[in-house]
Amino acid sequence: MDLGLRGKKAIVTGATKGIGRAIVYLLAAEGADIGLCARTEDEVAQAVREISARGVNVVGETVNVRDGEAYKAWLERAAAALGGCDIFIPNVSAGGGMDSEKNWVKAFEVDVMHTVRGCETLMPHLERSGTGSIVIISSTNAVETFGGPMAYNAMKAALLTYSKQLSQHVGKKGVRVNCVSPGPVYFDGGAWELVKGTMPKLYDWAMKQIPGGKMGTPEEVARVVAFIASPAGSLVTGANVIADNGFTKRVQF
Repeated sequence: MDLGLRGKKAIVTGATKGIGRAIVYLLAAEGADIGLCARTEDEVAQAVREISARGVNVVGETVNVRDGEAYKAWLERAAAALGGCDIFIPNVSAGGGMDSEKNWVKAFEVDVMHTVRGCETLMPHLERSGTGSIVIISSTNAVETFGGPMAYNAMKAALLTYSKQLSQHVGKKGVRVNCVSPGPVYFDGGAWELVKGTMPKLYDWAMKQIPGGKMGTPEEVARVVAFIASPAGSLVTGANVIADNGFTKRVQF
């Protein structure tokens, strides 16, 4: 299947590790030009070099998405350098934790406000695209009880409501908005590698919840995201696509 991504302009946050890295590498392999950001300069530079070798245009900068003005300025620079924006994938997350109220503030600023600011800043570009597409990375933690009353879970749930309502608001302008919610995803340096080493009982419990017997990989999630983001997924908007190999147990009608 031709996803229709060749020549599209995609901006992705948190794109040097895990799911974000897999997304930009796959989009580039499909012929999309890439704007990316992350927190570490060396990792951004490496990603730019490797993606450039695929023959597409790529721009990257180090950005702290909690700095709203700096973040919005980078988004505008990236869109200008690429010649527009057809796809926006806000992927940065503050992660979990229950140790203090700071988790709630950080999760709100990173998971929610970085997404909202990105959507609002890039919306004029997405509207001009004619095939504008936003794919927000949520989590199965948002749809079932998991781990405890964490800020991460609540903020990922907030993104589901925001995504659905935004899809209705901008649909008439030709912009699609969806969420992809991964279940447990294992990769070197990722959260589940840490859990395996430090909380083996939790890791074993999670593995037993997956009928297919394995956690997802960043590349598997990226393939779902790429389809939803692409013109090939043109009929899908306002959806929350679960990508978890059967980890969650809810029935969704």
